[in-house]
Parts: sequence; structure tokens; C-alpha cells
Amino acid sequence: MMSTMYHHTFSKLASLALAMLAGVCAQDLTITNARIIGPDASVIERGSIVVRSGKIVSVAPGSPSSTSGKTVDAKGMTAMPGFIDAHRHINTGPNEKQQMQALLEAGYTTVLSGGGPAQGNITLRDHIDSGMINGPRIIPSGSIRLANNTPEMARQQVREMAAMGIKFTGEIALTPVPGPSEREIEILKAVVDEAKKAGVMVQVHAVSSKAMMAAVDAGVPLLVHLPNKDWVSKEDAQKVAAAGTKVLGTVSFGSPVFGVFADDNKPRFRDGKPWPEGIVDGVGGGKEAGYMPVNARTIWDAGVTLGYCTDTTYDPHAGLDHELKMLNVMFSTKDLIKMMGPNTASYIQMGDQLGTLQAGKLADIILLDGDPLEGYWNFLKTKVVVKGGVVVVDKR
Repeated sequence: MMSTMYHHTFSKLASLALAMLAGVCAQDLTITNARIIGPDASVIERGSIVVRSGKIVSVAPGSPSSTSGKTVDAKGMTAMPGFIDAHRHINTGPNEKQQMQALLEAGYTTVLSGGGPAQGNITLRDHIDSGMINGPRIIPSGSIRLANNTPEMARQQVREMAAMGIKFTGEIALTPVPGPSEREIEILKAVVDEAKKAGVMVQVHAVSSKAMMAAVDAGVPLLVHLPNKDWVSKEDAQKVAAAGTKVLGTVSFGSPVFGVFADDNKPRFRDGKPWPEGIVDGVGGGKEAGYMPVNARTIWDAGVTLGYCTDTTYDPHAGLDHELKMLNVMFSTKDLIKMMGPNTASYIQMGDQLGTLQAGKLADIILLDGDPLEGYWNFLKTKVVVKGGVVVVDKR
């Protein structure tokens, strides 16, 4: 009996050791014959990337002096950092496997949850981290509402969030028109103060200039949206830059969606309702479609760190296409590479780990069948996705 138990235990330990070894080996990788987009949109026309233990160890022209793990011949495809969606509403659920796979196939390797139940975000993250399902790296967030709250209750919610290991609040909504109330600001300031003590980053939904500046004055470090109710002045943009507040674009919020919810050539809002009347708290006539891309350019030119997000729940590839089309009106492809890479990595507090293909960073790499510097449409041609040195999508 003892011998049988010993044999069973030994077999389990051996299997676990082999699985761990396989996981380590799977994080070693060499990519060859790739056009590599480097920091500041610099280009290596035909180079190689070597990955060990899930991190990039070299990015160089030509063939590597020595390879590591599996070799992927890019055959002239473009290597760039995996996409980061810094504000997308996700949670655990019956369709999570398909939803997470779709995100990977669109090129996303990291997603910061936009809100929702914190435990659901954690469960989804754990399902991916344990290997139960395939998916991008999930950064959970926790919801805090200002309505029907008090400063002390809000502080307690921040402490509870930190105790769960959550480092970001979900989007905290401020009244856009006529602007936040004194009570909202009082509670928000308590949240900001407690979050600094607890190591939690505060994210605010401020979609008017009044709300944006109130958030900045309250010390909020992260804004998940640009104003879509009015024009941002150069003076306000400069104040945002001076405060060091980082902002996400979501510039396609007000522009119509075609062919996503139904192939009938009718404009729809991003939830499938008719456009423009379906726009949430709309200002009328779809003016948001003009405000957001112009405001994005205004704050970009003022020196604000502007990152990328979609804030959608529909198909990730269609959401990427929609957002890039609107960004393309105001930004060059070099701007987009900076915005989607280092800027968004900085927003999620992972600038030292993600956003550029450099030695020492996590090996989150996508291979595109095209040159992204030629046009945004080539961002839509992801063929291979590597997350932490592991090939998780291969559509070659």
C-alpha cells in the first residue's frame, strides 16, 4: 500500500516538474527575418528577436549569434509590441473563452478592465493565468461610485480593493454637465488620498472640460476618456500636461459603426443602437464624432501622455478598426505606434515592461502581414501573437 502511494505521489511530482519545465522552455523563442518596429518608430528592415524565460534578450539586425527555443521565421512580416487596450469592459462569463481568444487574434496581449465586479475581473485573470483558457494578460479593476457614497465609505472601498490585490479603480464617473457637484469632488478627493496610501491608481470618467479639469484639480492621475461634450482649450490641455495626468483616447466613441451589428449599411452607435440618437448622454447630432479626435490632437500637442483604448464590448478586430480609422484622421502612423505602445504601457504603469521591443522587456510581440508605417490598415493584419515568449496565436 505504502509503495503504491509513494509511486502515485512520485508520478504526480514528476508530471508537475515536467509541466513546469515545458512552461519554461515554451517561454524561449527566436524570431528571424522580421521587419522590426523599434522605439520611436525606428525600423530594422530584416532582423531578429531572441527571447529567454519570457523576456526579450536581444533585438538586432540580421541573424542572431545564437538562437533560443523555438524559431519562428517571420518571412518579412513586421514585428511590433502586442496591443494594449487600457479600457475595455470585460468580465468572467460563459463566453469568456471565445471573447479572450478574439482579443488575442486581434493582436491584444494586455487588457486593463474598465470596471464591473472586481471579483469577476480576478476570476477571468485567474482562468487565463492558470491555463484554463487562452487570453491576454488581464489587469483587474474595482468599481467605486460617488453617488450615494461618503468620503469614509469610499476610503474603505479603496482599502478593500487594495487588500484584494487590485491596483486600479474602475472608471469613476463625474457629472459632465453642468459639471461635478461639490459632494462628488469631496468624495473623489478622499478616494485619491486613500489610493495614494494604498498603492491604487485612480481612473476617472470625465467627458466634459469642466469634469476633466475638476478631476485634474483633485489630483486624479488617470482619465479613461477625452471630453466628448465640448472642445478642450489649449490652456486646459496645458494644465493637464503640467499636472502629469495621463489620458486615454476613445476617439471613435461618437462616430458611427457600420457592418458590425448588422450588414444593412445603417449607422449605429457602438452598442448597436441607432446613431446618433443612441449615443449615451449625447449632445445632439453626433457632434461627439468631431469633438473627440480634435480634442485628442489638442492634448497630444500640449504634451499630455495620450494612450489607446476602445471601451467596447463588441468584436475586438472591428473595435480596433473603428478606433484606428478615427485616430488616422488626426495622427500619423508614427504617432499611433507611440500612442498604442509606450504611451499606453505608461498609462497602465507597465512602461518598464511593455510597449516597445527592447531587451529586458516582456516578450509580448505580434507579427503583422504588412508594414504599419504605411497605413493603419496594416495594424489589422495580425498573423502571430506572442505573449510572454509563448506563441498563443499562429495564423500563418
